[in-house]
Amino acid sequence: MDVPFSETLIQIVDAALAEATRKSGDRLACRPGCTECCMGPFPISQLDAWRLRQGLAQLGEQDPARAERVRRRVRESAVRLAPDFPGDVNTGVLDEGGDAEERFADFADSEPCPALDPESGLCDLYAARPLACRTFGQPVRVGAAVGVCELCFQGAGEEEIAACAAEIDVDALEAPLLRGFVEGGQTIVTFALAVGEQPR
Repeated sequence: MDVPFSETLIQIVDAALAEATRKSGDRLACRPGCTECCMGPFPISQLDAWRLRQGLAQLGEQDPARAERVRRRVRESAVRLAPDFPGDVNTGVLDEGGDAEERFADFADSEPCPALDPESGLCDLYAARPLACRTFGQPVRVGAAVGVCELCFQGAGEEEIAACAAEIDVDALEAPLLRGFVEGGQTIVTFALAVGEQPR
């Protein structure tokens, strides 16, 4: 695993999003304690999963009690999600294909991310958060479309939103790094951390 290039990817993404945040100003609703985007699982790459496991290990060294609270939430979440998980609970890898996507679309929409501290409303693994978390909220251009959190830019027109959008192709930047992983497929935060905690 080429850790320096992984860190470079994060620096590129964070710099692009910082500029979008600067341009957006007070039109962004994203603030500490706003947890709308922390509810319901979403697919993450194996690189995101690796980064989350590294982040949890570092948290364990810096703040063992806080890391154990994350691990407890991971275990509890895995128990709740396992019966309907649209993938392999042993590996944490999501199934692929149209049927799997349909099952995932209706899967656990109200389940909080286990990295979310329910008392503070903050992410305990913020520095190691997945790319989806890093690119959610601020306007981001994906092809011709611009995505933005529905809580942000209230009353703004499409042109105003587009003028603030980050121009970054996360998939293209991440693809070369994903080739370094033996296990393939996407997972979710709960199973990325639950599988990472299992003895090998």
